[in-house]
Amino acid sequence: MTAPQPRGDVPRKKPSADRAAKRLGTLARKWGYLISTTAYLPHTPEEIERELGVLAGRLFDAVAGDPPDLAAAADAGGRLVELRCVGADSLRRSLEVLGKALVREPELRGTDGLAERVVLVLGAFSSGYGEMLREDIQKRQEGLSRALLKVEQETRQKHVISRAQFEEVFAGSASGVALTELDGRVLRANAALAKTLRRTPAEIAALTLFDLVHPEDVEQLRDGYRELVAGRLHRLRAGRRLVGKDGEPMWATFAASVIRDAAGAPRQLLTIVDDDTEVSLLQRRLSHQALHDVLTGLPNRQFFSTRLETLLRDADPARGVTLFHLDLDGFSRINGGLGQELGDRVLRGVAAKLKLVFEAEKALVARLGGDEFGVLVQNTAETPGVVALVRRIGTELGEAEYVDGQRGVAVSAAIGVVHRPPRDITPAELLQASDLTLRRAQRTGNQWGLFDRDLDRRDRHDFGLAASMAGAWENGEIEVRYRVLVAAASGAVAGVEARLHWNHPAEGVLPHETCVRRAAETGLALPLGTWLLRTAAERLAASGAGVPLVLELTAQQAADPDLVGEIRRVLDDTGLPPEHLRPGFPAAALTAEGGDAADNLKVLAEIGVRAEIHGFGDATCLTEFPVHAVRIAPNLAAKRDHPLVTGPLSALIDAAHTAGAAVSVAGVRTADEAAWWQDRGADLLSGPAFPGLPDGLPG
Repeated sequence: MTAPQPRGDVPRKKPSADRAAKRLGTLARKWGYLISTTAYLPHTPEEIERELGVLAGRLFDAVAGDPPDLAAAADAGGRLVELRCVGADSLRRSLEVLGKALVREPELRGTDGLAERVVLVLGAFSSGYGEMLREDIQKRQEGLSRALLKVEQETRQKHVISRAQFEEVFAGSASGVALTELDGRVLRANAALAKTLRRTPAEIAALTLFDLVHPEDVEQLRDGYRELVAGRLHRLRAGRRLVGKDGEPMWATFAASVIRDAAGAPRQLLTIVDDDTEVSLLQRRLSHQALHDVLTGLPNRQFFSTRLETLLRDADPARGVTLFHLDLDGFSRINGGLGQELGDRVLRGVAAKLKLVFEAEKALVARLGGDEFGVLVQNTAETPGVVALVRRIGTELGEAEYVDGQRGVAVSAAIGVVHRPPRDITPAELLQASDLTLRRAQRTGNQWGLFDRDLDRRDRHDFGLAASMAGAWENGEIEVRYRVLVAAASGAVAGVEARLHWNHPAEGVLPHETCVRRAAETGLALPLGTWLLRTAAERLAASGAGVPLVLELTAQQAADPDLVGEIRRVLDDTGLPPEHLRPGFPAAALTAEGGDAADNLKVLAEIGVRAEIHGFGDATCLTEFPVHAVRIAPNLAAKRDHPLVTGPLSALIDAAHTAGAAVSVAGVRTADEAAWWQDRGADLLSGPAFPGLPDGLPG
């Protein structure tokens, strides 16, 4: 981008192209992330980031121009439409992020009337966006008009053909068809109508249409036809009783329309008569299919949800209902390992077993979707307790089924139980409560869990926090802070650790651990972790502190295929020496299946980045990975004084030293704790006991 000349005669220092490019890259990355939340983009994130970087550069140049280059800004807005960034909020999000960046850009600060220039450029950008969007819509409308014209032409051709086909359709229709005068006199009747009425076409032609209808329904049908002929009805559809030759009444549906001449005047009536006996059967069958699972035959979620309100209302007020929400454990392994056909057989078996468990109860068993099932029991005096029913479910599902006489397949299920909810609870609230209870049981590793109002309220609160995190990040509520790491022996600053800090307007300050948990629940773990890495490194390099930076990686970050590449880019962009960046890998991630985290750690070691193992509690990992330091697992550190922990803890510290790794301990709160760890041989300490930080770094 081209920076404007500053005011006055003092020559301005030539801007750093590297710094400008870096800021453009950061802006493009954030712009791309925000705009991707507003519209589906048919491009990869790298392509979007590259395109938006070019557009951002044009806009910076447009602001710096004298006068501002509004044409270039308008072209940039049009290009945004060409990239299909046309969601409902795409332009608003773009203006927000660009407005902040243009006003804050260091290279533009000396520009006369910067705010006015930014407003003009963004106005032109919006105008170009709107004009291109209008042209795009116009092109689509023109295409639609051409398509409609083609359809009209084809319709005319079909109309000509339909005249020739009318006789074939009339004669071969499975529905009864009668062509009548406006007063109801039958001109022609097809064979299907004759069969329905058990008369011949000639017999029908000698009658009026009203002679074929039950006497009690004649006047209603006459009124309907009068409305139709008068034009007050476009099409008549009504259920009426027909009378066959034997006098036996039968229900049928009349669908009548007017045949008009070229001038639009009514000439004849065409009536289609369907025997509702077969139609009713078909409707019931279709209704059953719409409300029942095809595979298991159980009611589906839609049927289950609609029935909940009635069942809640009709339940015994004293005993209420109990909802069991089941999710099969490891069902994807059955599908993936043994095939979908076998998986379908297992699901049918689970449905049959659940019906067997609850056959003596007033219960509704349903398949809620995938491998989830729901059972609503209307409790009676004879209904077993919750624990007894959960055990029955587990026992029945655990009974192996032998497939092809060889494979014995059994499943288990996690169960969320809501026992005797309030009668005024809505079906949606009840299902949400059971789902939260089920997920809580799965998180804690329990086979089942009982609904707890306080825990439910906590989960809803946590999910609400997680849902608002993206907006908080965008609004600047989430910041990068640091905590100091000191040498246990001397107390000297030996490094700093980057931490997330959420200034929530209602909750107050939320710590790093809370931010990490909430980010993992909303898919922000990787982008937020990358932002933390880059921002922390940039600020540390700018501060000139010259101390190592420790960054605790999440399991997802540790296994990210782009981790090494991102760290390389951060080192190149900030000038931070590789040995001053120390990513902390979770010990569990290093031993996970796949080995991606382990591969990342080894590659980083090859380029001089000294990684750490966090959550250290097993010395065997030191035999496989080249690490600079280990951090004692929090659960071990918290129980350091326990007789069963103190000895193994000292052995772990000795093993780490033998492997050439420093030992770090986090969460040290007092000087006594620090002294305890120093006596045990710990090398690095951090926590509330050490508040000091190098100048220029926020704590």
